[in-house]
Amino acid sequence: MQRQTISSGRPWEDSAGYSRAVRIGNIIDVSMTTPTAPDGSILHPGDVYLQTKVALEMIGEALAEAGATFNDVISTRTFLLEMSTWEQAAKAHGEVFHDIKPTTGWVGVSGFFTAGIVAEVEAMAVIED
Repeated sequence: MQRQTISSGRPWEDSAGYSRAVRIGNIIDVSMTTPTAPDGSILHPGDVYLQTKVALEMIGEALAEAGATFNDVISTRTFLLEMSTWEQAAKAHGEVFHDIKPTTGWVGVSGFFTAGIVAEVEAMAVIED
């Protein structure tokens, strides 16, 4: 099967050797997505809702480049610095997935790679053949 890699152009993708998303066949896996600007700066430091919203927008862009939409998403995971903030992330998630209802999980982490990040999101999609 053909492998398609999708880049968001963020600086860490090349240095760390990863893709924003990879499509093989009808499966698209989107990496943990950090709310960053193209220059790598962290957007909305400390704001769980806005960081989740930005991460989902970036995921939507990667899905579109791979030929998918949010309707094709079957699973998401949201990683949070503070689990007590899950409802803020859930609000942003619900704005996108209210009617789609993929499986999901909320994962508490001890930290992210740089200050200001409080939420990251990953997703898996399957496109119908």
